[in-house]
Amino acid sequence: MFARLLSGTTSRAVLTAALLALPLAGAAQARSLEEAKASGTVRIGIQADNCPWGCLGSTGQAQGIDAEIGRALAAHLGVEAEFVPMAVANRIPALTADKVDVLIASLGITAERAQSVQFSQPYAENELFVTAVKSQALPDLAALSDKAVGVPRSTPMDTILTAQAPTDATLQRFDDDASTIQALLSGQVDAVGANQFYIQRLETARPGEFENKFPIGALYQGIGTRLGEADWNNAVNTFLDDHLSSDEFKAAYSEWLQIDVPDLPESIDSVSFTVAQQ
Repeated sequence: MFARLLSGTTSRAVLTAALLALPLAGAAQARSLEEAKASGTVRIGIQADNCPWGCLGSTGQAQGIDAEIGRALAAHLGVEAEFVPMAVANRIPALTADKVDVLIASLGITAERAQSVQFSQPYAENELFVTAVKSQALPDLAALSDKAVGVPRSTPMDTILTAQAPTDATLQRFDDDASTIQALLSGQVDAVGANQFYIQRLETARPGEFENKFPIGALYQGIGTRLGEADWNNAVNTFLDDHLSSDEFKAAYSEWLQIDVPDLPESIDSVSFTVAQQ
């Protein structure tokens, strides 16, 4: 079961109420790594309702693989983890506005996002599918002709299906994963662009009714820091260099994602994982 209450960790998770809309304006001067260390905390943006990546437990404590990585990063830096839960649309604005120091929030690495955020090397893989009821024949993209297809807005599923679905398919965009899944459950759409965890949620809601029809790609998650900030980027990459091969990470990955750690790519869409030297 994914929803496991995390307790007894070496670093105290301090949850900040940040579920409301965050301002888009950038901070006059963002907090440096040394300033964060001096404060004794690292502010980590995490999703509030997207386990097994990131979510809040019944006591308000951060859970999921992203939370596990966040606590390990805090321990590596010698500080405590201060988790700031947020919605999908608020992730990058929160980072650029200096509301958080880093994003560990199931943030998929794409060339488009790399214009706004500095990615670390990847730490996880997320396979993408078209998902629908078992009784519906959807063998490939062409079969989506004249179908209503739900996608979470501004995600890689949205981007891929916008580019590749038949022109007479109707894409309906929703604010988050939960809304997209609900649209499929209610019959509002015929199919959805899904990540690898949708099928588990659908199976919990209505066992045996849904299946992944065909793959549409894979997304790799990275830790996000602000553009040009070599101190934060170097710190998270140094941390990942050690952590990704650790037994602690392998155990957390297996527990939360229920698969072994895959081979992760050294490059993605020409996105640099390090801050360019001036």
